[in-house]
Amino acid sequence: MQLQTIRIGFLGTGRMATALATGFTRDLLSASQILGADPVAASREHFLRTVGDDAVVGETADPSLNDADIIFLAVKPQVMKAALATLHPPTLSSKLVVSVAAGMTISTLESGLPSGTRLIRVIPNTPSLIGRGACGVSRGRFATEEDEKIVNELLETVGVVENVPEKLLDAVTGLSGSGPAYVFQIIEALSDGGVEVGLPRDMATRLAAQTVAGAAEMVLQTGEHPGMLKDAVTSPGGTTIAAIHEMEKAGVRAALMNAVVASAKRSKELADP
Repeated sequence: MQLQTIRIGFLGTGRMATALATGFTRDLLSASQILGADPVAASREHFLRTVGDDAVVGETADPSLNDADIIFLAVKPQVMKAALATLHPPTLSSKLVVSVAAGMTISTLESGLPSGTRLIRVIPNTPSLIGRGACGVSRGRFATEEDEKIVNELLETVGVVENVPEKLLDAVTGLSGSGPAYVFQIIEALSDGGVEVGLPRDMATRLAAQTVAGAAEMVLQTGEHPGMLKDAVTSPGGTTIAAIHEMEKAGVRAALMNAVVASAKRSKELADP
């Protein structure tokens, strides 16, 4: 498939579909290469306003997605079975299908698609909305390396991509899929601390968010272990070590580790009810 002529369809045009389509059209594709299907008018209208009026969006998958080369399944897991039934089976044999639904295994998805359908499962996260996402990718039995390569190229427009065996996608869900919520809570807590010691709320939130963003960027750009970067700002007998001591007493590290484990466990439970 050539990116210049490829057509991308979205079954469901909610937040994640909008984030992905926006990323794809930022550098790689034109809006006219984007198709969508969603029964909710408000969702379709927001998708068009965000992605561009040249995108083609309809109420039903058939015929709206029939001309797509790749179809992203961007509906909630609880409606996935009904959504798959709306796809036009005879045309799926020539299409690549990509699922972004949490907790739905490749085997479950394949059971609802025609035999031999090329399928790739993706776990993105909400920072994909601003091009700073983290995605885990795993391909099904019939998808090819070339299929995986083109999906990676598309997803790299919205963030970092890691290719993993499907058995690790629950771990990806626990870490990066649910992870933004942990970080939002950390930013909120840091802001609360700033307010407690006298900063105005808006200033405290800006400082907290920028501190988290800057620290994360240092890890990515330097490639150094986070512990080494922590040690570089932790002077003997200083303010930072006093703060870290309080965090250790409160079990912050253990709580974050437990959060990842709990989310990954729940993802597995959703996949195997």
